[in-house]
Amino acid sequence: MVRREFLLRGSGLLAALVAAGWLSPEAAAQEWNRAAFEAKSIKEALEALGAKDASAGADIVITAPEIAENGAVVPITVASRIAGTESIALLADKNPSALSGVFTFPVGTLPEVHTRVKLAETSNVHVLVRAGGKFAFATKEIKVTLGGCGG
Repeated sequence: MVRREFLLRGSGLLAALVAAGWLSPEAAAQEWNRAAFEAKSIKEALEALGAKDASAGADIVITAPEIAENGAVVPITVASRIAGTESIALLADKNPSALSGVFTFPVGTLPEVHTRVKLAETSNVHVLVRAGGKFAFATKEIKVTLGGCGG
């Protein structure tokens, strides 16, 4: 199956699920935290996520390069060893929008994320983990030699 056929069939299935009432656009919109994703600073993003009182978490492992040659595609792996991890959020100090992504995990799922983020310039990358209604964070500095957000 070629990509175009897949997209056409997938959109048809999505429309059928919405029409049948099994999937609602409102349910997906409830998960969207607009204020957090539009926050310009780490402090604003943490407040929007409800994590003003986050503590340092030694059980959060961030694997990323010390120096990223291209800020447009910086590979990052995050693993949480905190029992009952519900979500992992990635934030970057010097990006136009502080929050890069939030990943949620159903009960029993391995809380690990492999992704690529865009970094505007050398910056601290913060990982925020929510587990049992409490928040923990870890930070790693990544040096960028070629900007990713318009640089």
